[in-house]
Amino acid sequence: MSRFLILSASMGDGHDAVARALAARLDALGHDAIAVDVLRLLPSRAAGAALRGFYQGCIRHAPWVYSALYAAFFRPAPGPGTSPLAAVIGPRLRELTDRLRPDLVVPVFHLAAQTTGRERALGRLTVPTAVVVTDFAVHRQWLHPGNDQYLCLTEDAAGQTHAATGRPARAVGAVLADRFLPPRAPARSSALGRPRVLLSAGAWGAGTRFAETATALTGAGFAPVVLCGRNERMRRSLRGLPGVTALGWQRDLPSVLAGSAALIDNAAGQTALQALALGVPVVAYRPLPGHGRDGVLAMAALGLTRLADSPGALLVALTEATTGPQTAPPAADGLFPGTAETVLAALAARRRPADSPSQSDA
Repeated sequence: MSRFLILSASMGDGHDAVARALAARLDALGHDAIAVDVLRLLPSRAAGAALRGFYQGCIRHAPWVYSALYAAFFRPAPGPGTSPLAAVIGPRLRELTDRLRPDLVVPVFHLAAQTTGRERALGRLTVPTAVVVTDFAVHRQWLHPGNDQYLCLTEDAAGQTHAATGRPARAVGAVLADRFLPPRAPARSSALGRPRVLLSAGAWGAGTRFAETATALTGAGFAPVVLCGRNERMRRSLRGLPGVTALGWQRDLPSVLAGSAALIDNAAGQTALQALALGVPVVAYRPLPGHGRDGVLAMAALGLTRLADSPGALLVALTEATTGPQTAPPAADGLFPGTAETVLAALAARRRPADSPSQSDA
C-alpha cells in the first residue's frame, strides 16, 4: 500500500472535485490517499479566505481585473511561472509531509504545484511529486521544473508541459467521480416538448448575461435550466423569468445532466467534462476571462465542444446538438475513463521500498 498526499484548493469546487475523485479511486485500489486544501497551509485562515474572496469577487463582479492578472502572470509563455506564496506555504508543507510521510505528493491546483516544485528544486522536499493538471489550456503557474512528473488531460497539454519544464509529462484523461462513469446515453428531456438545455455558472454562479441568454433560448423553443451554483442572488434574479428554471447547488448533478439535451458552458471545467462523460453535447458560450476562455478555446480546437461567438451562433449550435445523433465526440475517447490513479500508483510503488514507513504507519 502507498500513501498519497493530494494538494487541492477550495477555489469553486472543480479542484476539490478532482481531489475527492482521485482519493476515492486510489482508496479503491487499496492505497491511503489524504486530500488537503493548500490554502490552509498559508500562515492564517484569514489569508486563505482573503485570497479565495478576492478571486471570487473578480470572477463575479470584475472579470476585467482577473483578465489583466491572468495576462500578466498566468498566460502561457516560455518557461514556468513563479508565485511568491509558494515560499510562504513551503515550511508548512514540509511539516505536513514530515508528519504524514507520503510516498507521493500530488498537486491538483497550480499554487500547490508551484510550492512543491520550488521545495523540490531547493532540495527541501524529499518526497517526489506528480502534478495532475486539471486545465485543457496549461497556463504557466502550473509549470515548475522542480516537480518530478506531470499528468495532463490530453496529449497536446502533455507536450506543452514537457516543452516548458523539461519534466516527464503524459496524458491520462479526466479524473471524475464514479457516478459520472461509465458513459451512458442521456435521455433527451423536454418541458412541454421543448429540449431542456442547461446553462452552467459553476460553483460560484459566475458569468455574464444569463437572463438574456435564457430568454433567447425560451423564445427559440428550448427549455433553459440555469445552474446557479451557490449564488443565491443569481438564482433569485432568474427564477421569475417565464419558461426559465433556476437551480441552486446540485448534489445529484449526474441526474440533472443525463436528463438534458445539451450543456452551455463558460469555463471548460469539471461540469463540461462530466457532461461529455455522460454523452451530453457541450456548447461553449460567453467564456469566463483568463483560463476559462483559454480552456474553452482549447476544448473547441480539440473537437470536444462547439464554440458559439454570438447569440445566433448559439442557437444554431444548440439546434445541431439537440437534433442530431447524441454521441460523444471522437476526441473524448481518450478522456474517459482516465488513468491517473493507476499511473500515480505505479509511480509511488517505484519509489516505495518493501519496508516503507507508510506501511508501518497504516
